[in-house]
Amino acid sequence: MSSTNVTSVTLESIAQQKAELLKKIRHQEKKMSELTHELFAPLEPATNKADAIMRTVNTGMAIFDGVTFGIKIMRKVREKFGRHS
Repeated sequence: MSSTNVTSVTLESIAQQKAELLKKIRHQEKKMSELTHELFAPLEPATNKADAIMRTVNTGMAIFDGVTFGIKIMRKVREKFGRHS
């Protein structure tokens, strides 16, 4: 005879696992909410002209990078699928 290790599953153990998972999900939702708020919170006003200029330059560079990246992606897609004008 072979000895098998049988784990019994009860409604109580399922309810306990469900409660633990729900707790973990709530914790992750809270962390995600905090991170989203941190990422998309409005910027504080610039304290001096140098900060304002640097912020403007950084924003301009980010926009430029986004546009050039978008153009590169469009070119790659057109190369793969051809131009259907």
